[in-house]
Amino acid sequence: MHNSSAFIKIRRLTRSYAEGEQQRVIFANLDLDIERGGFIVLLGQSGSGKSTLLNLLGGIDLPDAGRIEINGQVLTDLHECDRTRFRRRHIGFVFQFFNLIPTLTAEENLLLPLELNGLATAEQRDRALELLDNIGLGDRRHSFPERLSGGEQQRLAIARALVHGPLLLLADEPTGNLDMETGERILELLLKLHQQAGTTIVMVTHSHEVAARADRMLVLESGHIREMSR
Repeated sequence: MHNSSAFIKIRRLTRSYAEGEQQRVIFANLDLDIERGGFIVLLGQSGSGKSTLLNLLGGIDLPDAGRIEINGQVLTDLHECDRTRFRRRHIGFVFQFFNLIPTLTAEENLLLPLELNGLATAEQRDRALELLDNIGLGDRRHSFPERLSGGEQQRLAIARALVHGPLLLLADEPTGNLDMETGERILELLLKLHQQAGTTIVMVTHSHEVAARADRMLVLESGHIREMSR
């Protein structure tokens, strides 16, 4: 059943890749609706298309056919520069390997999305530094990423993904590179910031502990999605 008011609408999405002489189909006529403010987890075996779906939702990759609409904007109709602008303004990314810029301090990494969006006003900078305090890194603002622990780097990466107030946060195994205790703290931080901002989260994970905290669990298999009941 399609929901006309859904925040994300995926319709008849098809994506395949060439593997030698063969075409490997990742998705075939995929349909999916996601509500605003939800925490959605994507599960599935390696190669099932979880990261591909995140890249399609982020406008990094384009489907062979079908459409993706986010908050009324048809992402698949946009030219590349407009997709980049939409992504910078409305989407945040958190990856397993942090993707922080090593030559920038913690504060400079955090402010980067604001700079790219032309939002680096004095008020926004103050709010960003407050966010740095909230994640326990206020006293590390001048430290470079290599001086931070894995958990600290991931906290900074999450704050950077949320600092510009995105509509959608895409997270690819954000706790997968951390020990269990640190991963649990990172998840708590993510959920706290998510609840405060009302950001919609779509997260790839292998962790059933993480999945248990989600509003919806979606399993990708054989080019289709099924909802896992609780």
